[in-house]
Amino acid sequence: QVQLVESGGGLVQAGGSLRLSCAASGSIFSINAMGWYCQAPGKQRELVATVNSGGTTKYANSVKGRFTISRDNANNTVYLQMNSLKPEDTAVYYCNAVVTTKQAKNIMYNYWGQGTQVTVSS
Repeated sequence: QVQLVESGGGLVQAGGSLRLSCAASGSIFSINAMGWYCQAPGKQRELVATVNSGGTTKYANSVKGRFTISRDNANNTVYLQMNSLKPEDTAVYYCNAVVTTKQAKNIMYNYWGQGTQVTVSS
């Protein structure tokens, strides 16, 4: 199995910054894409940013220029640097990884972290 452990959420004032981290561990053969999604109360989970194994990134329009996703392939870790935070960024942020396990090298599985709360006060 594969586990994703997130850290770095918290309460911050508008205009502040937070850095989220997510470390993947377990029976990992390779990791394709890693990313962050968020879910605000009463809303569906939506993409924030992703990065593939080659380093290509994708961002939601709402965070472009403010958030930066990065990845440490050697340590199976993905980061989300969140700057110029706004109250509308308040949500639970979930780490996601598309993983090929050692037991099934021809199948990609989608794993999720437990979520970390980000609250931005006005």
